[in-house]
Amino acid sequence: MKSETEDIDLLARAIMAEANDEAAHLLAEAKGKAEAIRKRAQEQAESERKEILERAKQDAERLRSQASATSQLKSRSFQLGEREKLLDGVFTEVKKQLETVKNRTDYGAIAAMLAREALTQLQVNQAEVHADEKTSKALNLAELSRELNGQFTLSEPLEEGTGVTVSAADGKLHYDNTLETRLSRLQGTLRSAVYKVLMGESA
Repeated sequence: MKSETEDIDLLARAIMAEANDEAAHLLAEAKGKAEAIRKRAQEQAESERKEILERAKQDAERLRSQASATSQLKSRSFQLGEREKLLDGVFTEVKKQLETVKNRTDYGAIAAMLAREALTQLQVNQAEVHADEKTSKALNLAELSRELNGQFTLSEPLEEGTGVTVSAADGKLHYDNTLETRLSRLQGTLRSAVYKVLMGESA
């Protein structure tokens, strides 16, 4: 017959085993959510890249004549200067059109993605979200707070830009995820691809 000590020992081991199983389950679930968030961010970035390239293709006919004239210039430095002007023109035009993104039927999902990405980048569980008026109305911060296990509140509206910026730790941490800033971040990697489109080459 087992002693009382043996019974207690068996019970303690059973409780520890159950706690370890629960911890492993929670860790796996957290990893799954983090991977899903990362995947959604990647998909959105790819979608934005394709959208910019598509707009560049639509502008190609108007800009190709300028590009052709540029290619005939004798001075390489002048050619480079003209190329940069063309690219700046394309990105300036794209930037003007960013305002229209707020009129899309799926803008609620876009606004949530912008806030989620900014909050994930800062890796905080308390933060203030600054957004333009339309984005503020489209955001559901209560839902994001539950999803990311944090406490996120709307703060002063953005003075300019479309999307969100997030600040935390009494303003010491800041992440700008407005569409304008996202475009600026993408601009460096997209310039070559956009220029190929303008030249009639495949991106």
